[in-house]
Amino acid sequence: MFRSNNNNNVTARIFQRQIRTPAPGTSFHCARRFYENIVPSCTIYDAECPDHSFRKFTEDGQYLISFSRNHQDLIVYRPSWLTFSCKEEDCDGQDLPLKARKFESFFSQLYSVPLASSSELICKDFFLYIESNQFGLFATSTPQVHDAPAIGGAVNGVPSVEKITFHLLRLGDGVILDEKVFRNDYVNLAHSMGVFLYDDLLAIVSLRYQKIHILQIRDSGTLVDVRAIGEFCQEDDELFLNSSSQCIASADKSRQHHIPVDHVGQSDNHNQPSPDNSLLSGIKQRLLSFIFQGIWNEETDETLRMQHVKKKFYFHFQDYVDLIMWKVQLLDRHHLLIKFGSVDGGVSRNADNHPAFLAVYNMETTEIIAFYQNSVDELYLLFEQFCDHFHVTSKRSLYMNFISSHSNNIHAREQVRSSRNKSTSLPQFVKKMLSSLPYCSQSQSPSPYFDQSLFRYDEKLISATERHRQCTDHPIKFISRQSNTLKFKIKPGPEVGTADGRVKKISSFLFHPFLPLALSIQQTWSLQPAVIFHSEITNYSLYLMLGLVVEYG
Repeated sequence: MFRSNNNNNVTARIFQRQIRTPAPGTSFHCARRFYENIVPSCTIYDAECPDHSFRKFTEDGQYLISFSRNHQDLIVYRPSWLTFSCKEEDCDGQDLPLKARKFESFFSQLYSVPLASSSELICKDFFLYIESNQFGLFATSTPQVHDAPAIGGAVNGVPSVEKITFHLLRLGDGVILDEKVFRNDYVNLAHSMGVFLYDDLLAIVSLRYQKIHILQIRDSGTLVDVRAIGEFCQEDDELFLNSSSQCIASADKSRQHHIPVDHVGQSDNHNQPSPDNSLLSGIKQRLLSFIFQGIWNEETDETLRMQHVKKKFYFHFQDYVDLIMWKVQLLDRHHLLIKFGSVDGGVSRNADNHPAFLAVYNMETTEIIAFYQNSVDELYLLFEQFCDHFHVTSKRSLYMNFISSHSNNIHAREQVRSSRNKSTSLPQFVKKMLSSLPYCSQSQSPSPYFDQSLFRYDEKLISATERHRQCTDHPIKFISRQSNTLKFKIKPGPEVGTADGRVKKISSFLFHPFLPLALSIQQTWSLQPAVIFHSEITNYSLYLMLGLVVEYG
């Protein structure tokens, strides 16, 4: 009978897989434990790399998205695998050959496509992937105009962009299938904050005109307008209001014939509505009605109800009216999670210090069904217990289902509760936790090395959330949860410990969804970014045997 003193090595895991059947529903989790033995432990610092801006790997791992430095061209690569031969007896102790230190040893270029016109630039922080059709959604825009006049129903204080273009591409061959253009508008494209993707539905928030555009991405590669939510909620709202205004105008006109004219020849029209007066938008009226109804039902005593309504609703009425939509996400095909706040917070890079509210809106019934301030305990308890309901992922994406959260992972839950207990102000802690809602679409890496049931790491230095971080002079350690041993390190560079602390460096990390491959990109002011490869270079045949690698045709 095979016995091993170390049940965590590859040989023991393979033997256990042969003789034991995992518990129902745990087969994928058992298979992912092999990643504790297959880690990106080899670091290549001086690899020859093209001078591109690397964005991310697609969720299925088939493409690496990058942009040219002038933000005009899209360059798409296919991840391959490093292969080289060694004639020495101790190959593990030998340095990699020069050929293996090239970017082309890990990636092969598929194509380069010009996306932006001469007046536009590619938004390098924006990219969404439609895995079912292998489509990619990109954005280009002209520069912002910060002091643009608020005309045509625009919100005062929101910048204007002359042209924003969304491009739908087929990533297999780089063919542009369709485009959607917004003119003299403003959509927050940083980290895809103003756009959310749910299966084939796309929600785009116009901050300037306070509209949520719902589009459908057809299998044929076309972008189809489904509805626009903002000024109107129902499809026939505009027709109804126009017909009503025509009836009122005709009635007023006929009534004027019976109004006597005074001695100065002017009719008594002081009761006529001013053409400058405008109605509140449909979504704002729905919101105010829901708030009023909730406050009205809080007090059952008829004598106290009006005082209660005056204090909690009419006193804050103008504050509610001044709220604008910041951000949105689709919870399912019928419900939206909308974030409201002030104009200053909507255009600010850091909106954490601004008060905000969250509303759940039903697109079919056009009703607001929930409304919370982002500092209430009730919403936080829902978020703590049902966090995965806010992480909306594609039904076809297998890897995205294993992203760790405090709802599905005991280690993440303990970390959040520890932070809560250490917090000096509970309302500030709740507000900080809820500031991430609504979530940005496809903002987290599904790499198994971020699975907190497998590895422990410092989330202040690196995490599954795709954000730039302050570069550290110390290696980032990934420690096995099961054996509590160091498995691998992500080193910032060969100059560890000797870097000038006065020079600020920013790091970003791109992890492949399932391969032991990662790129760390170090950016220093006025210098070309340095790209460092982290990979496992010795066990490719083992990956195939374990079934952890998908071969590309």
